[in-house]
Amino acid sequence: MADPRSRNGRAYHSPEILRWAEALHAPHDAFLQEAFGAPEREGIPAIQVAPLEGRLLELLLRLAGARRVVEIGTLAGYSALWMARALPSGGRLWTLEKSGRHAALARRTLEAAGLSGKVTVLVGEALALLPKLEGEGPFDAVFLDADKGNYDAYGRWAAAHLRPGGLLLADNAFLFGRLLEEDPGAEAVRRFHEESVRFFRTVCIPTADGLLVGIRRGEEGRHG
Repeated sequence: MADPRSRNGRAYHSPEILRWAEALHAPHDAFLQEAFGAPEREGIPAIQVAPLEGRLLELLLRLAGARRVVEIGTLAGYSALWMARALPSGGRLWTLEKSGRHAALARRTLEAAGLSGKVTVLVGEALALLPKLEGEGPFDAVFLDADKGNYDAYGRWAAAHLRPGGLLLADNAFLFGRLLEEDPGAEAVRRFHEESVRFFRTVCIPTADGLLVGIRRGEEGRHG
C-alpha cells in the first residue's frame, strides 16, 4: 500500500533503514566490498549504484534468463560484478567505460572475483564502441549508467539491438531531480523516457534517483 505522502514522492527510508536492508538483502562479500570501496580508495567519483540497486539488477537479469548483456558505464566494476554473477555458464557481459583508469580498476576487480571469463571491459566513447558490438547481438539486457546527455542515443541503440522480451535498465532516470528542467541534458533524458515507451513496456521505479525498466516489445511496436 501507499499513503498520500508516499504517492506524492515522500520517501520513508532513512540511512539507518537503508543500512539494515542492505545488510539483510544485499550483503557484500569481499569482492563486492572491494569494488564498492574503490572510489574512496582511488580518488574517483563515488557514483556507482547502491547495494540494493545492484541486487535488483542481478535479480532482474536472473528473472529474464539473460545471457548476453551490455552495460554502458563501468566505473570500478561494482554493478558489473552484480550482473556477471547473474549470468549462466557461457553468458557474457560487455561493459563500456570511457576512462582507461576506471577500466583497469574494473578488470582487477572482476579478475579477483573469478569473473573475467564472463566480462569484457571495453575502453572508449560508448557511441563509438556500440557499433562494434552489434554482431554479438541480439542482446538480452542493456543497462545504462553513463553520461546522461547521450541517454536518448543509447536508448535508440538498445531498442535496435535487444531481442523481443529483452530488458532495458537505466539508472538516474530522474536526473538527480533535474529531469523537468530546460537544459540539454534534461531534454536528452526526457527524450529517452518518451522514446522508450514506443518500443518497450516501461515503468520508472522510484528508487533514490529513478530506475527505468523496460521490456522490449515485438515487431508489432507500441501496441504489442
